Amino acid sequence: MFEEFKEVMTKEFEMTDIGLMAYYLGIEVNQREDGSFISQAGYAREILRKFRMDNSKSINTPVECGVKLSKHDEEEKVYPTFFKSLVGSLRYLTCTRPDILYAVGLVSRYMEDPTTTHLKIAKRILRYIKDKRRKIAVDVEITVKGVNAEDQHNPNVAEWNPTLRTDRA
Repeated sequence: MFEEFKEVMTKEFEMTDIGLMAYYLGIEVNQREDGSFISQAGYAREILRKFRMDNSKSINTPVECGVKLSKHDEEEKVYPTFFKSLVGSLRYLTCTRPDILYAVGLVSRYMEDPTTTHLKIAKRILRYIKDKRRKIAVDVEITVKGVNAEDQHNPNVAEWNPTLRTDRA
């Protein structure tokens, strides 16, 4: 099926087959016989550098227990464009990091009128994605396993298994 599609596309458009996908929009893709693996470790490192949090101390939780946020805090406002950029970067990272989904959703509610408290929580999420042993982002992979190579591309057959990579360089 894929070969037929590729043949039609090659006839219609100027196209070159460069092999299996390895990287796509900040997502690293590793396709093997036992499944396809996606990771955003490089993207996580990139956003840590972008927001100058790459040298910050890592923490164990993305958000403190019982934190209460409000839209009408009487505290100092922060530059909304910076906050939106930070939260947008974190939202994209949730593609492969479901462990930060709740915390990112929490700060996403305050995009229009962010305060220093909202920014502090967003930066805490950045500190959480760091690995305290290697001082880089924790590499979490999502594994897509299919029955055979053709079924790996069928979302009805694929199984999502988040796994924490523990290999060390």
